[in-house]
Amino acid sequence: MWNWQQNDWPEFSYESKAMDDLEAQFLSLSGENLGAFKHVAEVDKNRLKVELISEEAMQTSKIEGEILDRDSLQSSIGRQFGLTSDHRQVPPAEQGVAAMMMDLYQGYKSPLDRQCLLQWHGMLMNGRQDIRSVGAYRTHAEPMRIVSGAMYEPSIHFEAPPSSRMEAEMAAFIDFFNQSAATGQQALRPLTRAGIAHLYFVSIHPFEDGNGRIARAIAEKSLAQSLGRPSLIALAYTIERKRKAYYEQLENSNKHNHITDWLVYFGETILQAQENTAKRIDFLIQKTKLYDRLRGQLNQRQQKVIGRMFREGVDGFKGGLSAENYISITGAARATVTRDLNDLVAKGGLSKTGQLKYTRYHLSL
Repeated sequence: MWNWQQNDWPEFSYESKAMDDLEAQFLSLSGENLGAFKHVAEVDKNRLKVELISEEAMQTSKIEGEILDRDSLQSSIGRQFGLTSDHRQVPPAEQGVAAMMMDLYQGYKSPLDRQCLLQWHGMLMNGRQDIRSVGAYRTHAEPMRIVSGAMYEPSIHFEAPPSSRMEAEMAAFIDFFNQSAATGQQALRPLTRAGIAHLYFVSIHPFEDGNGRIARAIAEKSLAQSLGRPSLIALAYTIERKRKAYYEQLENSNKHNHITDWLVYFGETILQAQENTAKRIDFLIQKTKLYDRLRGQLNQRQQKVIGRMFREGVDGFKGGLSAENYISITGAARATVTRDLNDLVAKGGLSKTGQLKYTRYHLSL
């Protein structure tokens, strides 16, 4: 029997004390991140928002095995903030998830409703020809199952409620979400509410596709409402790095409605996401300082490479930048590359590790 077949569905139970420390840490880290964000120069704040939102858009799709183009996402989201004026043709998938993430960012205060969810689904399914019900709950008669393995012997990880129950199940879910807000009649604490909302939604699985991405968006909307501002939290980025654990926790929690273990896992994941967001804010501050330090001292090749390294984000090039990477980015001759790299090290733009063919370069932040 699945969780929705139990007599207590959807009355989730949990040990509230198990969440006390996590809830307190969440509020503390939220205050620290807000304080750090205030140290970002005004001209850079929107750029940081574009980077954080586009990264989340890319990672929430990657969790589902869909690889999107980072430049297209940043272009689409940048236009919303008035930072991009290029005429790049953005593919439908990137357009769709960018539109959903921007709607989430701009409309986080609004109560959740049926129209919002259907619009998000329509955005995510932009350009898809294989979906029967776009911008609508599923209606197919066959069971909605999460399976893996060979077609002749599949492993069934979950079977959702039948399509005939979608309208009623989703009406109850939307009512839960709005009533559990801070201003609702059954207010819940931030991590608890976000964790229940995520699990509750994916257990219903109301759409043919896109349920995971919308569930994570709902969790982020829940957190933003609890904070009273867009969270800009690196939730999908954090989940994607430990995707196997995420799916294991979901599977372990879909056969009963006592969900303490799930809430603790999801709460810890949100705290890790906050820490990752803090690292990104600090990364941008350090990026600004490095550019200020090197202003007017770099040639075009060096500017291109430094910019490319920053685009790799906090983790940077895997193993560090090599001379071969520099050649690939700039097309320069090896002798020129050697001079450029030595000059960047001398000016404090890069640090150097290793010797000979194992020499690697890292941003000096």
